[in-house]
Amino acid sequence: MRAHFLFSRAALALACSMAAGLSLSVSAATPPTPAEPAASAVDNSPLNGPLFYQLFMAELEARGGQKGMGYQLMLDAARRTSDESLFRRAVGLASEMGDGPGALAAVQAWRTALPNSVQATRFEVQLLLALDRHADAAAATRVMLELTPEAEQSGTFASLPRLFARNRDRKQTLQLLEPVLRPWVNKPATRVAASVTLGRIASAAGDNERAIALAREAHAHEPAADGPALLALELLASGPEADAIVLDHLKHKPGASAIRILYARVLSSMQRYGEAATQLEAVTQADPRIAAPWLTLAALQLELKRPAEATATVNRYLAGLKDGSIVPTTPTAVAGQQIVISADADGDGESDEPVEDQGVAQAYFLLARAAEQQRDFTGAEAWLAKVTDPERALDVAARRAELLARQGKLRQAIDVLRKAPETQPESARTKLVLEAQLHSDAKQWAAAESVLAQASKRFPNDAELLYQQAMMAEKLDRVEDMERLLRRVIEIRPDHHHAYNALGYSLAERNLRLTEARELIVKALELAPGEPFITDSLGWVEYRLGNRTEALRLLKQAYRLRPDVEIGVHLGELLWVTGQQEEARRVLREVRERDASNQVLRDTLARLKVDL
Repeated sequence: MRAHFLFSRAALALACSMAAGLSLSVSAATPPTPAEPAASAVDNSPLNGPLFYQLFMAELEARGGQKGMGYQLMLDAARRTSDESLFRRAVGLASEMGDGPGALAAVQAWRTALPNSVQATRFEVQLLLALDRHADAAAATRVMLELTPEAEQSGTFASLPRLFARNRDRKQTLQLLEPVLRPWVNKPATRVAASVTLGRIASAAGDNERAIALAREAHAHEPAADGPALLALELLASGPEADAIVLDHLKHKPGASAIRILYARVLSSMQRYGEAATQLEAVTQADPRIAAPWLTLAALQLELKRPAEATATVNRYLAGLKDGSIVPTTPTAVAGQQIVISADADGDGESDEPVEDQGVAQAYFLLARAAEQQRDFTGAEAWLAKVTDPERALDVAARRAELLARQGKLRQAIDVLRKAPETQPESARTKLVLEAQLHSDAKQWAAAESVLAQASKRFPNDAELLYQQAMMAEKLDRVEDMERLLRRVIEIRPDHHHAYNALGYSLAERNLRLTEARELIVKALELAPGEPFITDSLGWVEYRLGNRTEALRLLKQAYRLRPDVEIGVHLGELLWVTGQQEEARRVLREVRERDASNQVLRDTLARLKVDL
């Protein structure tokens, strides 16, 4: 009895709270007497005894495990009162039962009772999508957009790609939503928001040409709007027109620091370091108080082998922190969203240090790299000595070990690593990985493989350790060991796209089991769509299979997405053997400018007898 009483009390409380939320009201019938001050009209609840009892019983049944009965009672009450909160509760009860059709029936009753309810149409769209009724969801979306107040339309447009992401047939989504969005694209007031939304849907469907056209049209209508520029940033790898949109936006809105920072980030991911640095230089000049661009700019300057410039950039950053002209974090708005740009230049987000301290430590690491590039190893060590935080001790040891290895002192480097403190649970594993990397950098593949084998024994079933061990086995031309290890990685992590790609590429490189190699790489690309290194692998296996036209298309796509040295070498080789020798020379020259010492480049030039 005690348990039943408590249970009933809970149901009563919920029924009361729902009753209190009823939106229908009646005014007090009795006017104030002349002697009384005038009172405002009193909104009384429409709740009467029978309705209260029905709500109470609905909640009691639902909490007692009879959600079906509770749903029916709640839906009946909602229909009789036309109250949105009761319809919403009925939908919730059906959803709790996993009764999609029941939830949809409640929403449709809601829409019948309150045809102008935006909330009801939003619920209907979501439920239809959950039930895989995509065409009906598109029709409901049309109604939802028509009912949405003007002030909320931009947010509603922006939500559509996420809502329809459930439908894996992206082309169908585009076909369904284009006619829904077209009227809004044609209206000047909603052209930008609707065009950007349709562009994102087109991009997801693989129609980048259509997406770029929509971004261009939206940008032409409102050049200072962030939305088209952000869409163009997402499409940057598809061609120069996306760059043109972003750059023109920045001409119309030169103070758009957040857009410049995002642009630099995308450019950097595409290895367009010089252009990325140019954008960050503009940010540091126009908005010098933002901390992060200074450190990222210095890192790019180091990638470009400009250590003196990087040193000057970091010193300006440190001076700014000291005199207060640079602040550690700065919030910046982009397209209505607030982005916090922090001084964590490496982006790991793992340290518990204050942001300023993180930035200072990162600055010292960058100064050490700059000194190392100038072969000032003593100076590099001095900068590392300034990082005194115990939590960064392993980072410091790793950099010291790299410095020693660069000087040919590999044994001392390994000793430094082994003596480094283990301040975190994962420190022991990290030290083994770093030691293996030192051997690998020195081309001591067998030693690296041995260290990783020890690590795998100490940390069994660690997919990343097994993967790295497999890569060392591949270097040693132990193909069977490599395949065994990679298949073990796939067994542990079926979504490990790098393992599928590595196995497929290694087979293709050796002209072994090419059909199987292609299947493995296709699987990797399904797990990581558009990934440039996997696209390169697929192009390479198509080349090995004799499908040169398809291979050329894929390798050009991969190189456009990421102009990596080895991707460029593959593209250059295929251009050369297909008779496009001038274009091959152009690509290979670009590659040589990035890394003239790359062994794959050297071997390819020698094998093809290419004179650049």
